[in-house]
Amino acid sequence: MSFEESPDTGLRLDEIMSGAWSQAELVDALQEIADGVYGVVGFGVAAISVLRDNDELEIVAVSGNADAREELLGKRRALTTLEADIAMADWWGPLCFVPEERVIDRLEDPGWVPDVVPVDDPNAWKPLDFLFSPLRDDVGDPVGVLAVDLPADGLRPDQERQRLLQRYADYSAKAVNALLARERLTERLRLAETARSIVRTASAQLDLDRILADCQEAIVEGFGAHGMWIQTFEGGGVRGHGAIFAGEGTEMDIPADLVEIAVAAAHRCWDEQRVAFASRRRDPVKDILLPDERELVLDFVDRIGVVSLLFVPLGAGPECLGNLVLTRTERDHEWTQVEADAAFDIGHDLGRAVLNARLFQREKQLLEEMRELDSYKSQLIKTVSHEFKNPLTSILGHLELLEGVELDAMGGRSLEVIARNTNRLQRLVADMLLLSSVNDPSRPLDPRPVDLLEVLEDVHEIVGVQAEARAIKIVVDAPHEPVCALGERPELERVLVNLISNAVKYSPEDAVVAVQLARTGDRVRFTVTDQGLGISRNDQVRLFDEFFRSSNPDATRRPGTGLGLAIVKRIIDRHAGEISVESKLGEGSTFQVTLPGCG
Repeated sequence: MSFEESPDTGLRLDEIMSGAWSQAELVDALQEIADGVYGVVGFGVAAISVLRDNDELEIVAVSGNADAREELLGKRRALTTLEADIAMADWWGPLCFVPEERVIDRLEDPGWVPDVVPVDDPNAWKPLDFLFSPLRDDVGDPVGVLAVDLPADGLRPDQERQRLLQRYADYSAKAVNALLARERLTERLRLAETARSIVRTASAQLDLDRILADCQEAIVEGFGAHGMWIQTFEGGGVRGHGAIFAGEGTEMDIPADLVEIAVAAAHRCWDEQRVAFASRRRDPVKDILLPDERELVLDFVDRIGVVSLLFVPLGAGPECLGNLVLTRTERDHEWTQVEADAAFDIGHDLGRAVLNARLFQREKQLLEEMRELDSYKSQLIKTVSHEFKNPLTSILGHLELLEGVELDAMGGRSLEVIARNTNRLQRLVADMLLLSSVNDPSRPLDPRPVDLLEVLEDVHEIVGVQAEARAIKIVVDAPHEPVCALGERPELERVLVNLISNAVKYSPEDAVVAVQLARTGDRVRFTVTDQGLGISRNDQVRLFDEFFRSSNPDATRRPGTGLGLAIVKRIIDRHAGEISVESKLGEGSTFQVTLPGCG
């Protein structure tokens, strides 16, 4: 039995629709429906149009006459023309019929017109007769049109053919609605993925306003929303729960009681890992709001001219960080579960972005405080050092005047003590001034090529006297050719002096201090190894802090300012180098410095 002869055409149409899930399959289903109108109902041309977003009707399926198919398929016309057609039509039940004489009076472009001669019958079909069925959605809005032409018998259809045609129109409406829903879903999922991608990209941004501005348009378009706003909770200098970002630098003016409701609802949603809806068009299911809270929210929804809200918590890990609100108006359809799930994913992505911004703000604030403190400390050290310098110079001058004066034994010892401690204070002042200088951000490094081999030879001569006095041997392992580093020579010389003199100071008599200088790739390595007291693991943690002295009593008995290694560390940092230490208490220490090489 052929399809045309089927006793139950509806069964065949159900089979067509049951397999139509993808967009392409739905278009194929519409074509089969048009083919059915052509083959079963008996019209030479059947065309199905779909309403597009720009309020134009696009013909997506044509069956029958080849010339008609070539001219009509893909053609568009304004939705307003359909409204005009309906206004002049005779209603044959749900079908609309516009006779030729009315079409001639109105139509500027009649479109495709069949080249036929009407049959000799009072009920004859005329070339410009127009029979169509508007296709509507569940709320009665137009979504498309099923139009026919060229009845096989040349007559305007009787009630039986009208009934059969309307049956195909009903299936056309189902297929068109399914096609439009599929297209909307496909588009929104694509835009939602775009929005997620933007949010992930925005995660690299560390300014919250920039993050929200980057993703707002894609989120609104992706979800077919009328608008949106984002509320972030207090923390780390980021917007508090009284500031609500609505895009383009604006903030929503929301009553305080609603703000508090939103804060509590966001935390409940995040705890339950879900979104919430607020709409008079849908009954609350497992509502996140209490009844009185819900009524306050719905009253607010009415005031701002929307009909529904999709409420999405923002968070990262266990912490709820804010909420995202998407709105829709009366013209928009209600939120679907697919959209809710996609929005919840956005909430996770935005939550991570908010957390990153918050952490950045905290780190930035802490860094600024540390810089201010460091600047204050440097200025204090510099000021105190200068205040010490002049009196010390005066004391030393008077000590020199007293060198030729005859004093008793006690007076002589007192002068020696004064001179020794004055010299110690002078070294402390010099170290403090140097530390202030290398910490000064207003004094940038002026790097130039420095031959460290030449510097090491000069330092060896300086420290060698101190080593010889205690029978300590300094063994140098260095190449014969220059070893060049980029930096300022006085500062690099101070690094070598401090490290080698420390090794000598903390080594026992008759010990060996090994010094190695070498080039490794584009870096220069300088190493000092002693056989001295060694440094405990606890002391190594604070070894490069200003004024730190070892907890080892044997070390504290030896003179020092506690600034030598701090100066070394600051100089190495200024030169983009690294310093490390390996040591065990009682077994000596090894300090290794690496610096950028040159040449």
